[in-house]
Amino acid sequence: MYILENTMLKKTIIGLGLSATMLMFSGCVADAENTTKRAVDGGAIYDVKDGKYSSYYVNTQNVGKYNKGRVATPTEISAWDIDVMPDGTGLPMYDTKHGKVLLDQNGKKIVAQGSVELGNELYDAQCAMCHGDFGAGGKGYPTLSGGDINSLTYQLQNPADAEPNEEPPRRMIGSYWPYASTLFWYIQDAMPFPHPKSLSNSETYAISAYLLMENGVEVDGEEMDEEFVMNREQFLKIKMPNRDGFYPNVDTPEDPAQGVRNITNYLNDQKNYGAGERCMSDCIKGDVPVLRIKNELNDFNPPASTEKSLPVVEKSNAVQPGQEAYENSCSACHGNAAIGAPVVGDKDAWEEVTSKGLDKVYHNGINGINGMPPKGGNMELSDSEMKIIIDYMINSSK
Repeated sequence: MYILENTMLKKTIIGLGLSATMLMFSGCVADAENTTKRAVDGGAIYDVKDGKYSSYYVNTQNVGKYNKGRVATPTEISAWDIDVMPDGTGLPMYDTKHGKVLLDQNGKKIVAQGSVELGNELYDAQCAMCHGDFGAGGKGYPTLSGGDINSLTYQLQNPADAEPNEEPPRRMIGSYWPYASTLFWYIQDAMPFPHPKSLSNSETYAISAYLLMENGVEVDGEEMDEEFVMNREQFLKIKMPNRDGFYPNVDTPEDPAQGVRNITNYLNDQKNYGAGERCMSDCIKGDVPVLRIKNELNDFNPPASTEKSLPVVEKSNAVQPGQEAYENSCSACHGNAAIGAPVVGDKDAWEEVTSKGLDKVYHNGINGINGMPPKGGNMELSDSEMKIIIDYMINSSK
């Protein structure tokens, strides 16, 4: 477990935090101390009395069983039951479609597997637009590579400390995640962002292998290269660097309820996260620390400059109306042919779109069509702003 070191005013800050936390979860510190029932997070659990839970009314009516629709078939359940556990439960052995195993021309089951090289190609086509080249990160989307397990002990300390640490921990796939199963499951269930659940099991293995390779994760102690092929057997050999970095243990496959008991016991013991003295007034003793702002030019590399006579750059291309909004809200889909949306600049594609009439194009953009959500998912855009964006996309595709 990575334990944060105490900083200046620890007792004051922790004491205030505990008071606020207990008030939030139990409503009254005194009542919480007088009850023996505790929730997972340490908050008090009260009995329902006179139709009320604490100060709030609850529905105490008897509700009978009800059912709408029919029972799902095993195939339908299989299509949605794609979660992957740390012990490998749920990792697919074969490629499937709509819950059924795919067969090759000879009637044999197609083994789900993918190489790092294929994963690289798929990542560039499906993921790089958001997460950047090599997983280096994109605007508004998380970084997927880099990081150092040693950085997890970093903490942003009180800036008033003598030597405050200004570098935060870097929680990336290779440095922070305890299990590789989380990566596979998340990609298969929620990615790519514009059309989730569209990747095959083999493609998911390939992209997972590529990202793990970029994070320096080894398989059975061996580094992966572009020819490495990932499948269920190889995936089960992965040991993530930070697999022992979390406490308490919640991965208890033999008794899943034990994981809940572990976290309950941990959070119910205030000493595990600081049992400072409660303080609601006059908490700071002595001089109030002064926030220091480091301003030495020599701290920068390359050194900062006070030179203000920057060259004048003439703007040759003025920003067109709708261009900035398009780049912020629409380019992720309409700038990548792999997604299936008409790409800005594709004359033939936009001629087909506009053949339905401009009013129809406006209507589809504002209200959504097929896999495109209304206004591209940015509901903060007004209808008039959306029309300006559409005009820009059409004019840029002539």
